[in-house]
Amino acid sequence: MTEPRRSSMETAMEELISTYHELNGSHVDELAELPTPLEFMQYVRRGRPLVIRGAVSEWPAMQWTAEYLETEMTGSRVQIAVTPSGNADAVVLNHDENQTYFVKPLERDEYFTDFIHDIRAQEFSDLRETNNVKYSQAQNDNLRGEYVNLYKDVDKDISWAKIAFGGQEPDAINLWIGNSRSVTALHKDNYENIYCQIIGSKHFVLLSPLETACVNERMLPCATYALNASSRVYRRKQGWQLSIEQETVPFATWNPDNPIEQQTRFTHLSRPLRVDLNPGDLLYLPTLW
Repeated sequence: MTEPRRSSMETAMEELISTYHELNGSHVDELAELPTPLEFMQYVRRGRPLVIRGAVSEWPAMQWTAEYLETEMTGSRVQIAVTPSGNADAVVLNHDENQTYFVKPLERDEYFTDFIHDIRAQEFSDLRETNNVKYSQAQNDNLRGEYVNLYKDVDKDISWAKIAFGGQEPDAINLWIGNSRSVTALHKDNYENIYCQIIGSKHFVLLSPLETACVNERMLPCATYALNASSRVYRRKQGWQLSIEQETVPFATWNPDNPIEQQTRFTHLSRPLRVDLNPGDLLYLPTLW
């Protein structure tokens, strides 16, 4: 069986992706101390991610405990994403109709103390296998909004990064809280990101923007997780349904952790970079990563 002939455009794309990987390697640079603005600017100009170990280890937030957070946030309500399996904003195959959707989470406002109790109980008790995973993942500048009581525990800016970015103030400062079942789907952000790990650890799988051809981006119909009105048992999986919407969005359907499915002719060229952040670590993610 012969392979289909490749067009000149496809050949050029393969050469571009391969050459990029040859020039940049298959690792993320790490620093053990804070960079100068000039040193950091080199990574910004190259559009390459960077890990700085222990970069925020002196922040007061590094002393956070569940008890402290509950005290500081007593009486405060926060926006929570709820899904059956922790996959908010994700590609989901509806087996009943063999249709793939981009599915958004059920969003709720609830007391922070209830939220933190639930995610801890799910992590450390027999509730771990329940089909009700909560994640605080708002991207609306929530650390200066609903979590403002905690804002005092972090630096107001990262000076060396601010200088490298031309003195620009951050558009948003967000606090994300979840447990080990919280998963974010493969996506890209149209802005620079600096991620600081406070408690626990987080695993990142990173792809260069040049690998867009590898991820099988498609226009997908949108849906939102909802609860069946007929179901009064909130933690039962059969209590969930998809509320289908008219909107469609472009989204990657290939998953680096399940690389056999949803491939394109370029997928074999992908070289995902993997990074684990621990408390106090910082990750710089360039635009479109």
